[in-house]
Amino acid sequence: MSKTLLITGANRGIGFEMTKQAAERGDQVIACARNIMEAPDLVALARDNPAISLLGLDVTAEADMKQIAAGMTRKIDILVCNAGVLNGYGGLEDPAHHSRAIESVLMTNIAGVFFTTRSFLPHLLEPADGDNHPSGMTGKIAVISSIMGSQERASSNAPIYRASKAGATNIARTLAAELAPRGVAVGAYHPGWVRTDMGGAAADVAPADSAAGLLARFDALDLATTGIYESYRGEPLPF
Repeated sequence: MSKTLLITGANRGIGFEMTKQAAERGDQVIACARNIMEAPDLVALARDNPAISLLGLDVTAEADMKQIAAGMTRKIDILVCNAGVLNGYGGLEDPAHHSRAIESVLMTNIAGVFFTTRSFLPHLLEPADGDNHPSGMTGKIAVISSIMGSQERASSNAPIYRASKAGATNIARTLAAELAPRGVAVGAYHPGWVRTDMGGAAADVAPADSAAGLLARFDALDLATTGIYESYRGEPLPF
């Protein structure tokens, strides 16, 4: 059955590929980007596929998101919190780790998940087409995290990004505990080391493979597995 996905950070990389594949398989996609006018590839994709609608959305601007969400009438089946930024791969003395960059990373990668969920939660809680769900589940939240946020996989680079992804996973776990009684399942996912602007050309996973795996994981998520932290291939990950 066709689902409606809202995907943040849909203008490039994994978000773009998830948007493309979800629409191709028959889902409806609300593809979000901070500035639609600066996302020509996404605009072209939506032009060719009526299943994709575009939405300008800054995940750090909660007041604006709440206003946008309040004006939306569509049910959301899967909320994909994919928007993320990286300030640098260096260690402690990397000058890229300055206060403004750190604020951007933490606000986008951690607070952005929280604000996006709080803004669009009413649309996840709505039953689809007025139906009652036998499973008791009304919606799903997929948080795109990273194995770089795992405490057991600590390394000496990208401390701010690693901290932000640890925070995103923690937010997902907390939301899973809070929202399960309301019928919303939440999962955190590692997309792999993907060949994107962020991952770089040396990465070992193609965006199409990561996106396909992630969409399959979202489909499998339910209230019995809520709070899960796993890779795009379904491998459980250590926190």
